[in-house]
Amino acid sequence: MSEIERESMEYDVVIVGGGPAGLSAAIRLKQMDPDLDVVLLEKGSEIGAHILSGAVLDPCGLDALIPDWKAKGAPLNVPVKDDNFYLLGETGEIRVPNWPMPKLMNNHGNYIVSMGNVCRWMAEQAEELGVEIFPGMACSELIYGDNGEVRGVVAGVFGLEEDGSYGPNTEPGMELLGKYVFLSEGVRGSLAKEVIAKYDLSAGKEPQKFGLGMKEIWEIDPAKHKEGSVTHTMGWPLNSSKTGGGSFIYHLENNQVYVGFVVHLNYQNPHLYPYMEFQRFKHHPMVAELLEGGKRVAYGARAISEGGYQSMPKMVAPGVALLGCSVGMVNVPRIKGNHNAMLSGKAAAEAAFAAIKAGRASDELTDYETEVREGAIGKDLKLVRNLKPMWSKWGLAASLTLGGFDMWTNSLFGGSLFGTMSHGKCDAEATGKASDFKEINYPKPDGKLSFDRLTNVAFSFTNHEESQPAHLKLKDPSVPVNVNLPQYAGPSARYCPAGVYEFVEKDGAQQFVINFQNCVHCKTCDIKDPSQNINWTVPQGGDGPNYPNM
Repeated sequence: MSEIERESMEYDVVIVGGGPAGLSAAIRLKQMDPDLDVVLLEKGSEIGAHILSGAVLDPCGLDALIPDWKAKGAPLNVPVKDDNFYLLGETGEIRVPNWPMPKLMNNHGNYIVSMGNVCRWMAEQAEELGVEIFPGMACSELIYGDNGEVRGVVAGVFGLEEDGSYGPNTEPGMELLGKYVFLSEGVRGSLAKEVIAKYDLSAGKEPQKFGLGMKEIWEIDPAKHKEGSVTHTMGWPLNSSKTGGGSFIYHLENNQVYVGFVVHLNYQNPHLYPYMEFQRFKHHPMVAELLEGGKRVAYGARAISEGGYQSMPKMVAPGVALLGCSVGMVNVPRIKGNHNAMLSGKAAAEAAFAAIKAGRASDELTDYETEVREGAIGKDLKLVRNLKPMWSKWGLAASLTLGGFDMWTNSLFGGSLFGTMSHGKCDAEATGKASDFKEINYPKPDGKLSFDRLTNVAFSFTNHEESQPAHLKLKDPSVPVNVNLPQYAGPSARYCPAGVYEFVEKDGAQQFVINFQNCVHCKTCDIKDPSQNINWTVPQGGDGPNYPNM
């Protein structure tokens, strides 16, 4: 779009994304040098609007970044008191004892938090230090320099015509240029995806793996509430030998409970309906007893990076660094990645600060990559690197026994009898043909414990301006009806947790409909579509979910 005239602004560091990684980088840069010009751009209507996480937070990232976070009023108010693991059957459960588990699985010393509220607090700390934060500014393009380096981003494009063209009422946005650009967009960010492809950053690495996490906030009967209680489950309703995943139930303040469910996106059966697996889960006797008499007050969903140590791409290219979930730093058995996101932001900031002070710009911040791979983040992920591939290859029982053994040997002796296992196929390629699998009949939601998808999406407070072009792009518009429907039974109608995609019959023919207004920005479609035909891009700034306390 070189013919478009835009104003431009120069900064030392441009940060895309107001999650824990981007905010940590911004804070650390200004801690080291208050005179650095740092800008942070967030596509959500406010910081925290698009943040969804479990979350039990390991405070080590905050300890490293803001050691006096307690005195400064960080919203870490609920320490973990009880740590429970259950293996579920359809009508009962077995408690898995804590004592055989490696120390890394212990949640004591961690906090049940709303990461949205933690990020809001972090944004306050950043602004006090002089960071410029612009919410509602979606970054839609990268700007490259004459030598192929990343120089900046285009942000704040509004009012595109329905076909995506620039019209008389289009605001063309601004160019924000920096000596370095940090991409901290979260899982499967559109700019990070472009950078990884352009510079071939995944060469020699395992494919990234993903899960779909869905979450509701419930207000429950005070008599059932146990502030500080943490419960994780595995097993039912998922077919444990073929489909991985599990749940979390966290009791926070004010008689509220986070109820979440994760489905690993390498599932084979295209008839699987992750959202309905979540709704079915809440009817398990153990869960139903907790929630009966309560009310759901919020809903949301997002993808989770699960590939871990062996799937992290190269994190730097000329002028740009990938942070947090743009790389994939989730410790899968711990169900934690926020601490590593914070540590990555801190490490990237320190590398950029040293480079700028040395007079450098737009080169590769190799010190950042070295710190991630060899420092606390790499050590955290290396210990658990085999659990996800074990689960994928051999099922739940093997991952519990052999995975536990492997984590113990890594923790005690720094090595594994299994070496570093591979993940194999990407999640899209793992999808099987519909004719090879049985359809799954899901019970109808009862409106009390379980809810239909569109009703729940209303509790994500999602909004998109309807006259803009759809931000979900089809590489080939014929593929959904001609390929995905006959071969895979149209899985997009099920894998999307917000009901964006549907097949409707019109004039005797099937048509593919994209209800982009429903999109909660989870990115599942970009990951799981078996034909890899859907490209998730940013809508105009401020649009999407408006999560309150996720």
